[in-house]
Amino acid sequence: MKILFLGAGSAATVYGLTPLATAARNAGHQVIMAAPRNVLPDIAALGITPFSATSTPIPHFRTKDRAGNPVTVPDNPVEGRLFTGRWFGRLAAASLEPLLGLTKDWRPDLIVGGTLTYAAPLVAHRLGVPYVRQAWDGKDFDGIDPGAGEELRPELDDLGLARLPDPALFIDISPPSLRPPHALPAQMMRWTPVNQQREAEPWMYTRGEQRRVCVTGGSRGLNFDFLKNMVETVSALDAEVVVAAPEELAAKLRDELDGVRAGWIPLDVVAPTSDLIVHHSGGVTSLTALHFGVPQLSLMESQDNASHGAALDRIADFGAGLSLQPGELTTDRIHAACRALLDDPSYTRQSQILAQEMASLPLASEVVAELEKLTA
Repeated sequence: MKILFLGAGSAATVYGLTPLATAARNAGHQVIMAAPRNVLPDIAALGITPFSATSTPIPHFRTKDRAGNPVTVPDNPVEGRLFTGRWFGRLAAASLEPLLGLTKDWRPDLIVGGTLTYAAPLVAHRLGVPYVRQAWDGKDFDGIDPGAGEELRPELDDLGLARLPDPALFIDISPPSLRPPHALPAQMMRWTPVNQQREAEPWMYTRGEQRRVCVTGGSRGLNFDFLKNMVETVSALDAEVVVAAPEELAAKLRDELDGVRAGWIPLDVVAPTSDLIVHHSGGVTSLTALHFGVPQLSLMESQDNASHGAALDRIADFGAGLSLQPGELTTDRIHAACRALLDDPSYTRQSQILAQEMASLPLASEVVAELEKLTA
């Protein structure tokens, strides 16, 4: 069987899909993962065949409409979700021609698209093959899909579709306790943290005398000032601080902040030795913290990240972490939240409950069998 996986413009989306893609390849199936050119090195580094869906840099779709006019990030969560759908819709539209060119010569039997890869259902419909939607994090997409549908109206009309096609199978990787009440029926799957690696050093996989706080802005690092502010605030705690960031940003941090330990630190190695993970409201980072049962503090820089908001709120409601909105990111609020998460053992206890739930879900290798049934 040939399976085409579709990621998006950040390494995190690749990491989210890799466990299932690797399991399918290990089961003997042919696998290609398509994504914007900027993340092809990440796909290749993880041993999967990459294909460029578009050479346009991903920030272009977020900051400009199809005519090249500037767009503004909304300042409220509802519009923020629609905005997210629209720019992922623009990414899908730009990806269609290259993807159809690929499938003309390498015809897949099945297409697996990540949460917001809207080209996946369109290409699958055009080819008449099953489409599977796999969550790459705990993001809710109810408020996002309508924005993508609006943006892709020309493409939907061309295919004679009133709306985006539903998947033949939805794969969810969230802990069952964090699924929203309105969640669609899903094939649950145990998700395994994936990221690019570097040589392991003893300090990464061992604990020191102090409690450890891991700070990360994700695989892209976000903007330097936001990351620097996160690190400076957390460094005021009585704890060891390590910063997982792309080397370019990490080097600047080391230059400007004395004694900070920053670099491309594999999160799956350092997370088990951490007492708290402070992050940028990243979906894959959040799942990694849950996987290892580590409390988390999510800091939302803008409403463009609102699509993660509901999932992070559910983590907070469960007592496994805390979340701060853009208007709440003061030094005092961040410091107080970190202190609460470090000093109250209930946060660790609740995080470990969710980790146990995730560990009980079907393995990716078991889910491959469900994919095979779709094409039988």
